Amino acid sequence: MPFASIKITSEPKASSAQKAELIRRVTESIVEVLDKDPQTTFVIIEEVETEAWGIAGIPATVWRAQQAAR
Repeated sequence: MPFASIKITSEPKASSAQKAELIRRVTESIVEVLDKDPQTTFVIIEEVETEAWGIAGIPATVWRAQQAAR
């Protein structure tokens, strides 16, 4: 019973269609690569607030502002 966990930042917001496509593609990959049953394959998408997501030792909101200023 495969379980895949995907974590993304909540901003920019992923649409329902984008999340559905991620779920579909990850499931297809697990079926193709591991020969697992898609009916017992679980995919979870967790959205994390950008202030709780760190990049290069700083919150993603700060990192993104620095990148935009470049």
